Amino acid sequence: MSTGAIVAIVIAVILVAAIVALYFFGKKAQKKQEEQQVQLDAMKQSVTMLIIDKKRMKLNEAGLPQAVIEQTPKLLRRSKLPILKVRVGSRVMSLICDEKIFDSVPVKKEVKASVSGIYVTEVRGLHGKTAAPEQKKKGFFKDLVAKAQEKAGAKMVK
Repeated sequence: MSTGAIVAIVIAVILVAAIVALYFFGKKAQKKQEEQQVQLDAMKQSVTMLIIDKKRMKLNEAGLPQAVIEQTPKLLRRSKLPILKVRVGSRVMSLICDEKIFDSVPVKKEVKASVSGIYVTEVRGLHGKTAAPEQKKKGFFKDLVAKAQEKAGAKMVK
C-alpha cells in the first residue's frame, strides 16, 4: 500500500471515531437539557414586573447573588449573558433572560413574565402593544453586497 492510502485510511478512521463520539455526547447533552427544561417548567411562576434595562453582561458584573456566581462553571463566568434589570414590587433585581426571547423583551414597559428562580423564560406585554425589536443597521460591506445583488436581480442570501 502507498503512504497516501494509509494516511487516508487513518484520517477516515479518526473522523468516524470523532463523529461517533460527538453523536453520543450530543444525545447525553440533549437528555440533560430536557431534564433541566422539566425542572424549569415545574418551578415556573408568573410575575408582573417593570423592565428597567436589558444588557449582555459578564456574570460577575451583572449584580447577581454570589451563590449564583460560585455555582456557575468557571468557563461560563467570562461569557456574556442576557441580563434584565427589573423592578418586581418595590425590589430592583437582576435576572437572567432566555436567549430566545431577549431581543423581543420591551424596555421600560410593564410585562407579565414567567420566571423560574432567577431565569426569565417568557415575557408577555401587559399594557399597550409591545414594539417590534428594532432592526440593526447593516455593515458597510453587507450593504454594498446587497446593493450589488439588487442591481443584478439576485436575492440577498442570509
